[in-house]
Parts: sequence; C-alpha cells; structure tokens
Amino acid sequence: MSIRVGIVGISGFGGGEALRLIASHPSFELVYAAGEGSAGSRLMDRFPGVPDKLADLVIEKWDLAALPKLDVLFASLPTGTSAEALARVPEQMKIVDIGGDHRYVEGWGYGLADVWPDQIKNRRRIANPGCFPAATLNALAPLLTHKLIEPGNIIIDAKTGISGAGRGGGDSKFGYAESNENLQPYGLLKHVHMPEIAKTIEQLSGGSAAGLVFTPHLVPMTRGVLVTIYCRGTATTEQCMDAARSFYADRPFVRVTDRPPQTKWATGSNLSFVSYAADPERNLVIAMGVVDNLGKGAAGHAVQNANLICGLAETAGLDGAPVWP
Repeated sequence: MSIRVGIVGISGFGGGEALRLIASHPSFELVYAAGEGSAGSRLMDRFPGVPDKLADLVIEKWDLAALPKLDVLFASLPTGTSAEALARVPEQMKIVDIGGDHRYVEGWGYGLADVWPDQIKNRRRIANPGCFPAATLNALAPLLTHKLIEPGNIIIDAKTGISGAGRGGGDSKFGYAESNENLQPYGLLKHVHMPEIAKTIEQLSGGSAAGLVFTPHLVPMTRGVLVTIYCRGTATTEQCMDAARSFYADRPFVRVTDRPPQTKWATGSNLSFVSYAADPERNLVIAMGVVDNLGKGAAGHAVQNANLICGLAETAGLDGAPVWP
C-alpha cells in the first residue's frame, strides 16, 4: 500500500528528520516537499544522502494553491505560521502538525501517542506535542493516572540540545560560538509549552495543575531532552516503577528503566525513557524522562501519529535502534 505524503518545512531540522524517516517507511511515499529558503532546489542538493528514488524531487515554495493530492501532510513550520494556511487544506487530507499552532485547538487531536493512541486513530487533524511535553508527560502519565502524585505544584527542570531551538537563519543565536561550553535557561515562567503541559496534567489527573513551574535550559549538545520533575506524593520508588511498567506494558516505544536515563540512549530514535526515585518520608517523587527532541520530540512522534491515523502498524518505519555513540 502506497500512501502519498508531503512535508512542508522540509529545510528545518524537524522537516529534515521527517524526510529521513519517511524515506525508508514501508508505506509512505514522499511526493511533495516544500520550504522557503530551499525552494527550487532538488532534495539531493539539500540532503546529499537522500535515497536515489527521492534525489530529483524538487522542493517547492509553500503554496496551498499548488498542493497536490496527498493522503497525509506533515507540517513542520515555526509556531505562529501554520494556523491560517492549514485551515484551508482540504478536509479529506490528513494533517500532522509538528509545530505548535494546533495543540489543544478545537477540531484537532492532541497526539500524545504513547498515552492516548485510541484518541488519535481515525482522526484527520493531529497536533504533535512539543519535545519538552513529550518527555515530561510520558514520565508523569502513570503517576497521575494512578494518583501517586499531586497534580499541583509540579516543578520541571528540563535540558535540551541546540537543535531543539530550530535551524534558524543568519541571525540565529544558537551557533557554535554562542552555544559551545555554555549553559543557559530561557523562557522563564512563560514558555510556550507550559499551557499544553498544564492541560494534559489536568486531563490525566482530574485535578488542578496550579503552581506548575517549567524551566528549560539549552545545553551544548546537538540532540536530546532530559527532564527531571519534582512532585509531591508518598509513593515509593517501586510503586512508581510498577505503575509505569503496567501503564506502558503494551506500548512499543516507552522504556521503563531502573537507572536514571541518559539522552544518548534515545539518539536517532522514537524511544522514550522514564524512571523514578521517591522518598515517602519527604513527600517527594522525582520523575525523569528522556527523548530525542527530533525523534519522539518531533518527527518520530509525527510519523507514529501518522501511522495511527492511517491504520498502519504503529511502529512502521520507526523500529530502528538508536545511534550509539
């Protein structure tokens, strides 16, 4: 079965990762690619290692009027730039929005695939979670669902690699000289991912996420997200582990590990690692989550969601091992 797909925003890191995964997907056929800065060039000019079957596909300027007939459109555009255009895409064309414009927007499903796969199947509009929410919510979901922690006053300390900030242009502040040997917090108290994290915590727990604190940090590595989450609860470490093992027993991409997870474990994959440490006497539970910000945090998660909405095996095109070292 050949499913015709397109990628808008193929020049960026997320779009490029989607290309890498779709190029070897057993059912997806890439027939359309669009990008602003790269329009007019062939895929092989932008991505020299692309398979021969895609080498001569010309990257087009994003123009809704010139959009061919597709089964699935992957949109990897900066937050704030896709809502108006995607609203005019024909209803019969399925869309997975890797960007942030449609998370918890009416008419769009929230694509937290490892937690809510049944809510994604047969949908036509899916909003991919952000990279920080993917790591955070996968770690918190078992605890919130089993009522092992309080939903309020959760503190999330997050670290991300440089590619999480996007490819950027000539004025990018995330080049080698600015980022190497440097560590910087950003988005304090008002990060764009806070609303979706809070809303999902409330949906999972049935309680209030009041007092949520989320502080991301940029670290000098290319890929990876590590979140360390501080919660209130009297559960033991083993209770948290057991809850996660039960919750993710039949989920193909989540690994529950006794050891604190490392970002290298997920590099180049759609895997999500979760672990826990708890001290009931201190009313403290620490949840940890790791993803590749371009894999589970973006394109891998998007392909997983596309598999679900197309009725394919969830793991199709995604069962490769992580890159090591």
